[in-house]
This record gives sequence, C-alpha cells and structure tokens, in this order.
Amino acid sequence: MIPITNVTTEGSFAPLKFPEYRTTVLRNPGNDLLLVPERLGETTGPVFGEADLQGIDNDMTLANGGEAVGQRIYVHGQVRGYDGRPVPHTLVEAWQANSAGRYRHKNDSWPAPLDPHFNGVARTLTDANGSYSFYTVQPGCYPWGNHHNAWRPAHIHFSLFGREFTERLVTQMYFPGDPMFFQDPIYNTVPAGARERMIAAFDYDETRENFAMGFKFDIVLRGENATPFE
Repeated sequence: MIPITNVTTEGSFAPLKFPEYRTTVLRNPGNDLLLVPERLGETTGPVFGEADLQGIDNDMTLANGGEAVGQRIYVHGQVRGYDGRPVPHTLVEAWQANSAGRYRHKNDSWPAPLDPHFNGVARTLTDANGSYSFYTVQPGCYPWGNHHNAWRPAHIHFSLFGREFTERLVTQMYFPGDPMFFQDPIYNTVPAGARERMIAAFDYDETRENFAMGFKFDIVLRGENATPFE
C-alpha cells in the first residue's frame, strides 16, 4: 500500500491560525512542532481490513430498520498518490449531518429534527483501482455560531487511513454551487485554486436511475494537485 503522506506545494496550505475561523485562535500550536518517532506498536499493530467491514457499511440510507429521509445521492471517486497512481485497499470513512443539517451527536442541540433512520456514518475500502463509493442523503446546512447568522455549507467529512494508525488524513467534500461558500471560513481558509479541489462534481453518468443523484469526488494524497487536508 502507498503511504498516506500529505505533501502539497506552497500556496495550498491553510494557515494554522485564521481569525475568521474563531476556534483556530485557541487551538493552533503556539510552539514549533516536534517530530515524534514511530514506535514498534504503531508500525506493526493491526490495521483495518475487509474483515472489519459489514455488507452495508457503505450505505447511510438504511439504518435502524428504515430508510433515511432526504435526497439520496451516490458518492464515488478514486484515491490517488502524487504520481497519479491509485491507492488500493485503504480505509475511507465518511460522516455527515442529516438532510435537516443535524448530527446524531450529544453536543448537537440545535432544533432541527433527528432522523431515526440516519446515523450519518459510513466506511469502505478502496478497490484495486483505488476506487470507493457509498450511498447517503444530501446533507443540510446548519448554523454553528462562528459569527452572526453563520451557516456551514453542506458537506461530508472524509477520513483516510494508511498502513498504520498514525497515517490518517481528514478533509471535507462540498457540493457545487453552494450559496454559503462566501461566508464559510473553513472553506475560505484554503487558498483560492486549492479550495476548489474540495468541491465534488455532479456526475450524471453515475446517477442511479430512479434512486440517487451521482457526485464524483477524487482524493489526491500528495503532490501539486493534492486535496487540502486538515
């Protein structure tokens, strides 16, 4: 498996401190970062594989004995390395708010309805060609208190694991034409020219007839066209 290492060109990094994104003021490192050597347990310990996945782990539209409410979508793409080569058999996890913009989480208390048949989590392994896919519903926007009348654009969180637990990358996928891009500091923290790599493309060819709209989101781990990661 190709190691997951986030190496991008200058001008693609989001700054650690971005005043418009208020929580970065307190959580960004105040001192130089230190390289922590890997230990034997981190390089030889267990990692996720096919045996850990169940048959519907990549389908968020079915949960707790029923169907989720909302526009069903089919999200797919390819995970590639810096040289364009596919990254096979790596774990891709996704989580998101429901169609009303609410997470199934104890700290999410804004008064949008919870969907009893939507848990908002999925995971899958890329195949031999680095491809992944899952079904879900279109997430809703939600308020988040960063500033007056602040709303997050609709998005899906992605996590990718490499060969060991210390190799993990996290990013977000946005949807084309979202009206809230203009005031979202998380999206706008990433320099122009790179932030567009976080926007999925509508994919009519992969739209599932009578079932789900298609969106394509390729993830590039390293190099000039790398996807921005947190």
